[in-house]
Amino acid sequence: MRYEIKESIYKDENLLRYLRENSGWYKRLNRNESLENMVNEMKERYGLRFRDKVDKIGTGIDIINAFMNVTKE
Repeated sequence: MRYEIKESIYKDENLLRYLRENSGWYKRLNRNESLENMVNEMKERYGLRFRDKVDKIGTGIDIINAFMNVTKE
């Protein structure tokens, strides 16, 4: 595995945890697969994409709205 890839992985706790949970990525990275593929897969798995963050905010607003409607009654 290239030094730059190792350095990037060790800088990001989520990447390191994902790599340890999905050890098949060691082989894939050693065979020169792009680190970006792993990053995208990790973000999807852990819900770190922009779309996931927007969904969480929307859910939070819905819960607050429901709570406020219940307290009005």
